Amino acid sequence: MNEIVNYQLRGQVAMITMECPPVNSLGYPLRVAILRAIERANKDEAARAIVLTGTPGAFSAGADINEFNTAEYTCEPRVANLVRIIEDNAKPVVAAIAGICFGGGFELALAAHFRVAHEDAKLALPEVKLGLLPGAGGTQRLPRLVGLDRALNIILSGDPVRARQMTETRLLDLVTDGDVVAAAEKFATSMLADRRPFLRTRDLDVADEEGDALIETAHNTVAGGKDLALLPARRKCVEALAASYSKSFDEGSQLEREGFLSLVQSVEAKALRHIFEAQRTAAKLDALPKDANRRTIAKVGVIGAGTMGGGITMNFLNAGLPVVLVESSQQALDRGLATIRRNYETSMKKGKVTAADVERRMALIMPTLDYAPLRDANLVIEAVFEEMGVKEQVFRRLDKVCMPGAILASNTSYLDIDGIAGFTNRPGDVLGLHFFSPANVMRLLEIVRGAKTAPDVLATCLGLAKKIDKIAVISGVCDGFIGNRMVARYQAAAHGAVIAGALPQQVDRALQEFGLAMGPLRMGDLAGLDIGHATRKRRAAEAGVPMIPWIHDKLVEAGRLGQKTGAGWYRYEPGTRDPIPDIATEKIIADYQASHDVQPRKVGDEEIVQRCMFALVNEGARILEEGIAARASDIDLVYLNGYGYPPQRGGPMFYADTVGLSTIVRELRRFAAEPGADAWWQPASLLVSLAEQGKTFNGK
Repeated sequence: MNEIVNYQLRGQVAMITMECPPVNSLGYPLRVAILRAIERANKDEAARAIVLTGTPGAFSAGADINEFNTAEYTCEPRVANLVRIIEDNAKPVVAAIAGICFGGGFELALAAHFRVAHEDAKLALPEVKLGLLPGAGGTQRLPRLVGLDRALNIILSGDPVRARQMTETRLLDLVTDGDVVAAAEKFATSMLADRRPFLRTRDLDVADEEGDALIETAHNTVAGGKDLALLPARRKCVEALAASYSKSFDEGSQLEREGFLSLVQSVEAKALRHIFEAQRTAAKLDALPKDANRRTIAKVGVIGAGTMGGGITMNFLNAGLPVVLVESSQQALDRGLATIRRNYETSMKKGKVTAADVERRMALIMPTLDYAPLRDANLVIEAVFEEMGVKEQVFRRLDKVCMPGAILASNTSYLDIDGIAGFTNRPGDVLGLHFFSPANVMRLLEIVRGAKTAPDVLATCLGLAKKIDKIAVISGVCDGFIGNRMVARYQAAAHGAVIAGALPQQVDRALQEFGLAMGPLRMGDLAGLDIGHATRKRRAAEAGVPMIPWIHDKLVEAGRLGQKTGAGWYRYEPGTRDPIPDIATEKIIADYQASHDVQPRKVGDEEIVQRCMFALVNEGARILEEGIAARASDIDLVYLNGYGYPPQRGGPMFYADTVGLSTIVRELRRFAAEPGADAWWQPASLLVSLAEQGKTFNGK
């Protein structure tokens, strides 16, 4: 038998076991192997029933999305046809479910005549999260087994449910806390002895007297949703589920199939599949030895109990790791501890943690004003003021205090990690761990690899990122790394649009309508305009050139630092973060334009979006050229998870591929040719090269 499917006859039961690591994805080879095993069982006169199962960790995770848009995806048996073959089989099929049972794998189980599951098995139809709907009968079979209401919740959320939650439905014939394969074999043998008849799922009715009301509510809920990436898929899911209630099985299946085919080629679905694959590959680095060992992380130190330090600390407390929290004054330490407790108590009020959880996590903190307790920490992260002299003091002390092999990390957003590593006698142990604010909420973690960072340090931090539920992206060393280096160009493009004649509210509105969570000028007010002002002064000083003032530098000089002072690009009323257009800002803009001999013109929303997005793409191309990022999809993950980039666009580099690189090169050259244009508008060499070859950043 094919090695990815094991066939074994046990008495009157043919045991068919999927063994296609890691999660029994239903690629073409596995589909063929399952079909051949079923055909073998049907020809085997000794076999009167079939048990289909997977490994203890996975019945099946569903379709292999890497097959989408390939010839193998359409090769028979397609998943939908394999599902029908199982349902039509003359010999009864029992699905024995353990571990994850997702997507097409769940649809296989739904078509079986009986289902036995371990109580902890996870069942899901997560296709909506990839911008799709179940394409192998899931929208038609699930409501027939669990009712329309439950089916709507399961399919529209895409979230898994435990088998133990389904015991009151027709979905599962037996739930066990023991060996699910043995239980399924026993069930099949008993079923044969009792001559128990079986119904095919498609022959059941959708039992729900409130079907019309449920569908109407679902339509309204989906229409009012804010997640635009999932909106088309959710609409199609509701339509298909409505058909399960109002039409025949075959009619509903046809509608489901049409919906799936219309979605699979949509920009949203392609973008979401790109994101899914990007997350799977981000932690892979070709230059990292496969056998790189990981260092033990049993105790963590954090220097600084401010906003960032406190948030960083919470990540490790949540993972059950003790943290030595160091501050320079008792007042600052007490304030930091109070903030951490307040954050946990807020989560407790929302039902996310219990009171016992709060106390257990707070007990993991060892607050101190001394570096000495860091001597046995395996990892120390500094989150102090963003100034090289301050970082130097911290790392020289850590170098003396920390034990050999301890990893020393900086949370710097911009500064040179190699320079910081040079303050120690152990540069191989040093790297950047750039958390995003609020650090206990934002999932992005830029892992900045220094020139001398040891492979096992990098491997350790990649593994640790997963433990604390972060999406890790590896960056090389440069000013601002991936995210902040690119955002500098993005902000510059937005600033240029204002100089040309657009008002701040138009710039922000155009980009928010494009899908950004927040426009660039509002984002500046939120972060504090003084931060960008200080960064630009530092860069100019390091380059040995005078800083050319921008409009927001004039705002800073006027004491308008953003939300924290009640005014920046916008005005803010006490107690609210709502931006209010301000005539004082317009006067500062007009004075700046006059001093630079700029005659304001009408700037369209499309031009604003192009300038800001193409500036991002162009800098991203330079980052790839220089090897700062390993792949374009890593850049996309940074912007999706750190800067509120719209998922339905797939990230700036994926968006560039959908627009067309030749179009972007043409527009960049037009912007670069404008009088007084900055040199960075010139298209990057990599961007030009790919465009000339008709290629894309993501190679698809």
